[in-house]
Amino acid sequence: MQELLRILEKLEQGDQLAAGELLPLVYDELRKLASALIALEQPGQTLQATAVVHEAYLRLIGHQENAPRWQGEAHFFAAAASEMRRILVDSARRKQRIRHGGEFVRRNLDAVEPTTPDDEVDILALDEALSRLQTVDAEAVTLVQLRYFAGLSIPEAAQVLKMSPRSADRLWAFARSWLREELEDR
Repeated sequence: MQELLRILEKLEQGDQLAAGELLPLVYDELRKLASALIALEQPGQTLQATAVVHEAYLRLIGHQENAPRWQGEAHFFAAAASEMRRILVDSARRKQRIRHGGEFVRRNLDAVEPTTPDDEVDILALDEALSRLQTVDAEAVTLVQLRYFAGLSIPEAAQVLKMSPRSADRLWAFARSWLREELEDR
């Protein structure tokens, strides 16, 4: 974390070489997170974890002249969680377009395994529910993004949000319950 903070400070100061130092530091963790998120998606997902990591990194860092000014690790993790969410939502929307086979259900019959409904996540429905939750409790949305899209634990997310783990746990329980009701009503 200290190394990450040092590199983020260098990025904020406009050091163009710091972006090259950041990727090797966070790549493995971002790849694990992307793999876990893709595994939760509905069957037929064609996104690769490497592509998600690279796209998120490019969106986060971008061209040096357009790079955001990081305000610490909390800002970085919140932005990473948001970008991973956007990438998965954009991909899901693209796949629903008719010209991309949106009306067809793709099945690989060699790899068909029974799954339970809890294993599948409709990323578009989740995105819509998170947008509605934003009007109710914006901090809950940030916590969901940190937990679900960035893969942080309750204590880690609490630290990023500068709240006690107990408060984060209560907020997490509220957000999960609220989202469950929204997604079941759909």
